[in-house]
Amino acid sequence: MSALPHTPPAVPRINPERLWASLMELASLGATPKGGVCRLALTDLDRQGRDRVVGWLREAGCEIRIDAIGNVFGIRAGQRGNGMDGEGPDARPCDDPAGLPVAIGSHVDTQPTGGRFDGNYGVLAGVEVIRALNDAGLQTARPICVAIWTNEEGTRFTPVMMGSGVYAGAFPLDHCLAQVDREGIRVDRALADIGYAGRDSAPRFAAYFEPHIEQGPVLEAEGITIGAVEGALGQRWFDATVTGQDAHAGPTPLPMRRDALLAAARMVQVVRTIATDAPDYARGTVGQLFVHPNSRNVIPGRVEFTVDLRNARDETLDTMVSQLRAEAARIAREERVEIDLREVVYFPPCAFDPQLVAGIERHAARLGHPVRRLASGAGHDAVYVARTCPTAMIFVPCEGGISHNEIENAQPADIAAGAAVLLGAVLDAAAR
Repeated sequence: MSALPHTPPAVPRINPERLWASLMELASLGATPKGGVCRLALTDLDRQGRDRVVGWLREAGCEIRIDAIGNVFGIRAGQRGNGMDGEGPDARPCDDPAGLPVAIGSHVDTQPTGGRFDGNYGVLAGVEVIRALNDAGLQTARPICVAIWTNEEGTRFTPVMMGSGVYAGAFPLDHCLAQVDREGIRVDRALADIGYAGRDSAPRFAAYFEPHIEQGPVLEAEGITIGAVEGALGQRWFDATVTGQDAHAGPTPLPMRRDALLAAARMVQVVRTIATDAPDYARGTVGQLFVHPNSRNVIPGRVEFTVDLRNARDETLDTMVSQLRAEAARIAREERVEIDLREVVYFPPCAFDPQLVAGIERHAARLGHPVRRLASGAGHDAVYVARTCPTAMIFVPCEGGISHNEIENAQPADIAAGAAVLLGAVLDAAAR
């Protein structure tokens, strides 16, 4: 009797309609009147969002693991196992590098006036990849994991990107569990209240991908569908104080003034000039300015303002800071004021894995999508995960570059294109 012919697996393909429907269903949980979403971290609405996605992952055959900071991992087993040694909470991450999963992830918590795609797209693109593999009857060599990171937005609790930061060792677990919101509720209590105070060990990854809307205007303005993200900009933030002399606006001649606001205005221009002249995706912003005594007919004696410098290379960022300090000293002499610069935040630049970035470009070209490299100006969970494994991000356009806003929007075709590129890149990584 002859053997039955072997039926090879089908080619896995993204289902655009299913992906879009999942995004819209998740967006209904915490929907706002203006079309956005308010689903703050570790609230009951966050629980509902997590439950919905966890339900989809279970339906797709994934094992669910939840760690002590509430990060969720849905693991689809591969030919080399599920990426863990042992069963249940006692299981530990696999010791064999060949058995580590390829992960896709982001977050489902939102800003108070957030949109439907920020974070949510990355998680649901991962769910769609697993569904597409199931549709095709294809088992990858490595497991595939979808990660939902806790409190990425940092709106209710600090620090921002809390879950991925704990995962990567950037923050101590006990420190984060003890953080409180404005009502005095601790993170550990909030996790228990919503049923996501886990005890499982988190898997380690062979590679990590994070699809995301760009949250900026470049891709849309240039008519490009896919952004292959080379890395995330480093950030150095300063609180600046200019101290001059309050004086009457009428009797005090211009040459005799010690005008703190005039010096601050010159510093605002300096910040812009430094960023304009610097390479490597330089950014420079003064976002806050407080004038004292803030009276119509008083020359300001003190001004406080913020400086936000960003760059893709630490060396260039150092140069920008040196220029800022030198210009502050010069302006202080010329205006006869004191300018104090106090650094309050430093995030080093993050470079993503060149091989994964090149793979994203290759699959975008294969599928006929315009692609360009760019850097992320915002922080993402991928920045911390990149400390633990090769990492890359895929950007798709968002309308007007608008994000962290209820009117945030993206086109279904772009959402599907990003997921299709993701699928190809994940298959490559899972086969290695």
